[in-house]
Amino acid sequence: MRMAVLWRPLAYLGLAGLAACGSAPPGKSAAPAQAAAEPVRIGVALGGGAAKGFAHIGVIKMLEANGLAPAVVAGTSAGSVVGALYASGMDAFELQEKAVALDETRIRDLQLSSGGLVQGQKLEDYVNEQVRRKPLEQLAKPFVAVATRLEDGERTVFARGNTGQAVRASSSIPGVFQPVAIGKYHYVDGGIVSPVPVDAARQLGADVVIAVDISNKARGKAPEHLLGALGQSIAIMGQKLGQAELARADVVIRPKVLDIGPADFSQRASAIVEGEKAALAAMAQIRERIAQVQAERAQATRLAQQKALDAQREACLNNRSRLRKLAGMAGLDNSCAAP
Repeated sequence: MRMAVLWRPLAYLGLAGLAACGSAPPGKSAAPAQAAAEPVRIGVALGGGAAKGFAHIGVIKMLEANGLAPAVVAGTSAGSVVGALYASGMDAFELQEKAVALDETRIRDLQLSSGGLVQGQKLEDYVNEQVRRKPLEQLAKPFVAVATRLEDGERTVFARGNTGQAVRASSSIPGVFQPVAIGKYHYVDGGIVSPVPVDAARQLGADVVIAVDISNKARGKAPEHLLGALGQSIAIMGQKLGQAELARADVVIRPKVLDIGPADFSQRASAIVEGEKAALAAMAQIRERIAQVQAERAQATRLAQQKALDAQREACLNNRSRLRKLAGMAGLDNSCAAP
């Protein structure tokens, strides 16, 4: 009996010595280091609205001024024009200079045709000149232009190829612009299927999508001219789809430009100012949403790290030698201790 009593502590000491050989068993690595937080990618979805589109410049201007420059851009119709120039590498002030200096004759080529009064070639050439003839996939920022396939009404997102041609297709208001032939199909204004391209911006990898809605709204009275009537008709056609898509944006900005006519380039400065005002009014909401995304990311990172540590400990426990397991049962091996 006395020998057994003496043997037990000696065995424990032996096990303890074996357990102490090496600070960690083979296969155990250090706890995963915390990854540096990636910046939140802001995307802007710039909607259609003809001359109202100058408001997009004011929105971008205020986002940049507040350190929230968009990383990705999606545009429909007028939004595709501004979006392409911005994605090419221009900042908001350069965009404003271009807008002020723009001569309408550079983008409007009247031509009588059964398909429309405006051919659209001038608009295509103007955009390609401004982006230094770079195709969509080579622009400084990821950018897509949304158009409607005339043959079957399919929403089409142009992400590669001729930038000016994609913008022209996205901007071709039916009855005003001639449809644009690309490949075996013809394309018209993207506002019919996606007035504000929120989903396209999300598909480009945006974590937070800021939608800029400048579309016409039916306000109980008929427009006074043909272009206004066509613009309002497109807005009505895309209204239900547009509402559903806008609901998927994180923040919606609506500059007060409804009183600006679709062809009234004389009010471009007013449209830019209204864009600035609307963006400033939404700034707190934008920052709040960014903070929410950052918090969600941090929580997901913590959970992933804890899961990795738990798996690491489980592997450590399973890979111990028999003697280490005996030492652990005796409370003498803590090499696989929980973090």
